Amino acid sequence: MDFELSTEDKLLKDLVARFVRDELAPLETGVMAREAEGKGLNILPDDMVRLDEVSRKLGLWGLDAPSDVGGSDLPYMSLVGVNEEMGKTVTPYTLPPDSPNLRMLMATVNDQQREAYLAPYVAGKTSSAIGISEPGAGADPAGMITKAVRDGDDWVINGRKIWISRAEQVDFTILMAVTGEVNGRRQMSAFLVDKGTPGFKPLRRIPMLGGAYTYEVVLEDCRVPGWKLLGQEGAGFAPMQVRLGTRRMEMAAWSIGMAQRALDMMIEYAPQRKTFGVPLSERQTIQFWAADAATRIHAARLMAYHCAWTLDQGRDARQEISMIKAYCTEMAFEVVDRAMQTFGAMGMTKEMPLQLMAAKLRLMRIYDGPTEIHKWVVGRNLMGTRR
Repeated sequence: MDFELSTEDKLLKDLVARFVRDELAPLETGVMAREAEGKGLNILPDDMVRLDEVSRKLGLWGLDAPSDVGGSDLPYMSLVGVNEEMGKTVTPYTLPPDSPNLRMLMATVNDQQREAYLAPYVAGKTSSAIGISEPGAGADPAGMITKAVRDGDDWVINGRKIWISRAEQVDFTILMAVTGEVNGRRQMSAFLVDKGTPGFKPLRRIPMLGGAYTYEVVLEDCRVPGWKLLGQEGAGFAPMQVRLGTRRMEMAAWSIGMAQRALDMMIEYAPQRKTFGVPLSERQTIQFWAADAATRIHAARLMAYHCAWTLDQGRDARQEISMIKAYCTEMAFEVVDRAMQTFGAMGMTKEMPLQLMAAKLRLMRIYDGPTEIHKWVVGRNLMGTRR
């Protein structure tokens, strides 16, 4: 067993760390101020243009995209360190393109879709969202009722989706819909729905914790050309799981990054703050919090790298993905919460990044599968009770 990262992975992790330190961290004050004023969690347009230029020049675009469309074709292992470093800042920047939808496209596109959707996506010319959840069908996709019906060479989609990030802004949405039934089980398919497609109607913008927003979308006779069926008809569940697994891997690494930053803040602050004449760093409670955080971060990091290695070996990692999604998000939420407690009243302010980290982690404990669902999945597999 080799616990040493490759030289290339170390250099990439260090490069991303410098990008976070030099480009993203200086923007945090403005990000926090705008969020505190109710203006949402965002980056100013000029700053976004500059960040895109810098990250592209550094070679940080398309890290896990196929080389034949301009990507670096990096494995999951390489991305753990990348996402850990990206998790250390509250500046909401994503290195293009967003990996989960990228991986789903990689697993399904035909030649026409590769040219029309995958290549521009990797080049940063387009953006995407995904529509899976519905009112009453979130963690259980078997409850999905949005339907797509053939009409000549086209598909006509009717239904409703919710919790879609950036539904109004993106160039296309990967939309899941029921296209049939086999042996009493609904068969899902994925469709590429372009912005402005008639019948694709964002209904409302939903404010979320930490200045984030999602959307509810209604589909009313939304007509999609037949060639925009993504993958095989009725076989959308497996590539959707590829997408979800990729996001859950990211979330685990982001959680490690947030927890590490919170611990670093505790370690820096505790010796400076005195209570009743004694530095916090000499209080056993604070020492235990720090020791527990360091131990759990170490365990989470090892779990994340092992899960990434399993995926890179082409093995089934669904059990490990559920484990790290539940463990890492819950671990980081507790570490950040204890850091806020350590800082006292200052930890409750919107002048520090801890509150945005806590809000992001609170959301992450729900989306892409609540903690309880992932524990249930692991538990039923262990007990052999999966039907």
